[in-house]
Amino acid sequence: MKSTFSKISSALLFSFLIITLNSGFSQKLGSLTGDETNLYAQTKQVNQFFRRFNNEEDRFGNRYYPGDSLYRDNAFRSVYLKMLFDKQSTQIDDELKKEFIATVSNTKNPVFLDFHSNDWFAELSAIFNFHNADKNLLLFLKLEQENLGYKWVLTNVYFSEFLKNFFQGDKDKAEKAFLHPMSHELDFMNIHKVFDNPKYIEYYAHKDYHPDYLTLLFYEVKQGDMKFVSSGSLKFHFFQIDGWYFEVSFVNRAGKNSGWLITKLYRISEKEKEELIKFYLP
Repeated sequence: MKSTFSKISSALLFSFLIITLNSGFSQKLGSLTGDETNLYAQTKQVNQFFRRFNNEEDRFGNRYYPGDSLYRDNAFRSVYLKMLFDKQSTQIDDELKKEFIATVSNTKNPVFLDFHSNDWFAELSAIFNFHNADKNLLLFLKLEQENLGYKWVLTNVYFSEFLKNFFQGDKDKAEKAFLHPMSHELDFMNIHKVFDNPKYIEYYAHKDYHPDYLTLLFYEVKQGDMKFVSSGSLKFHFFQIDGWYFEVSFVNRAGKNSGWLITKLYRISEKEKEELIKFYLP
């Protein structure tokens, strides 16, 4: 999992294309594959990325709806999906990309993205002032249903100042951090051991204990020791397609291959998926 995770953590960027719709289906598809220069069009919004990934929108921003001849058409998708990748990314293997496109645009069992589904997360960099010094954090968010609508909610935070205070002690001393099983017979008079050395206090917790960094963030903010300064770059992590992980980021550069594009792509097992999601949703 570690090697896969080290590859996986960064970026959600999508750029996309489309074609003229003035003639028959075969003519359109022929011109599409013959001249890709007309297909590039910046995908300016994340919602567009979803629609274009699913072939629910043309290059002019016109929507396709159920019943339209090109709505989720997989022949078009197999070509369009190529345009949703960052062509300058060094994190995407060409053969892997072909395999991914073939998987999601398979006519017998196509796979589409669902904006309101689980298994996709936002990663937002931010600066907070922590004890009078500006620090970099990563905030993780997901969509959550509420009543008849949805809202973005915080799920986790990555902050090195929080992480370094947990499970970083000396291994030998940590192994000695336990309360004797007969402690109850002494009315837990030895409970002071838990608090004598704060460096090892977490080793006295139950084996399934995991620090709640989001609660730590809220606590520090409430105490006034941590103040939001500014937000920065944004990316998205997708786990919606079985066996795959991809990252989407905004590529801001001259040319048509820009906007929200896929910047990383990896094959992952179900176990790796579960472990990775714990990072975003502990």
